[in-house]
Amino acid sequence: MSTPLKDAVRDLPLPAIGEPVIEVRNLTKRYGRNLVLQHLDFDVRRGEIVTLVGGSGSGKTTLVRNILGLEKPTSGAIRLFGEDLTQIAPADIRLIRTRTGMLFQHGALFSSLSVFDNVAQPVRELGKVPADLLRDIVMLKLEMVGLPCKHASKMPAALSGGMIKRVGLARAIVLEPEMLFLDEPTAGLDPRSSDEVVDLISTLHRALGLTVVLVTHDLDAMVALSTRVAVLAERRVLVAAPVEEVAGVNHPFIREYFLGTRGRRALQALPPERRAKLPGAALAPAFGTTGGSAR
Repeated sequence: MSTPLKDAVRDLPLPAIGEPVIEVRNLTKRYGRNLVLQHLDFDVRRGEIVTLVGGSGSGKTTLVRNILGLEKPTSGAIRLFGEDLTQIAPADIRLIRTRTGMLFQHGALFSSLSVFDNVAQPVRELGKVPADLLRDIVMLKLEMVGLPCKHASKMPAALSGGMIKRVGLARAIVLEPEMLFLDEPTAGLDPRSSDEVVDLISTLHRALGLTVVLVTHDLDAMVALSTRVAVLAERRVLVAAPVEEVAGVNHPFIREYFLGTRGRRALQALPPERRAKLPGAALAPAFGTTGGSAR
């Protein structure tokens, strides 16, 4: 591509919000005596970026694994792209899963494979693809995430943290999915690299019309990207709404998470029309700490 993707899509509208593509109803998940999720309801509509937030052990990863069909709920129903995952065969679940992409927290690249082979792996798993076509697919995806093709032959050990995230994103979109799941995409990155990854996610969302489910503790990323924020606490989703509405919910975890110094600083970066909807407590001066993210 002669023009960077960000510039090419700058004037494109955001994806239209459409029909529900994730519908979770009355979900309960337990491991032995450990009850993680209970009577949980959750929805994501096509074109949204929904961020899952919650304290450690609140069940964010468990919820994502159940949505992807990697685990079975103890009870309840999960519909992905209209299909009830609790009622269909494992082979059909795997087929539905090809319509999704996943970026893992630390990239989860295969250390023994080059950048090229890491990105190519999902394509190869689907069957034999002509070498020339495979090369074109991989190089296009690397370009889309801002990695020059000269890096294709490098091994993961030679990459910076930000480059690992980009390779992970290239692999996540290599099958042209409709939906992306991102697990702590900015974790472990310096502020500049974090901003670049957030910018890249926003660009891919706009360019590919993606639906995105984002798990993060990074308040800046959450505020910059989210259509809605879903707060997990007490084994359920307490609220799922635009962040300026969530910040006004009277709950101990929400007050601590969103109205502390870091939360206020992140919220005050909202555009003026959205900042005007924040509760007064969120507009108090946010001074006293360095750095802009809670991780």
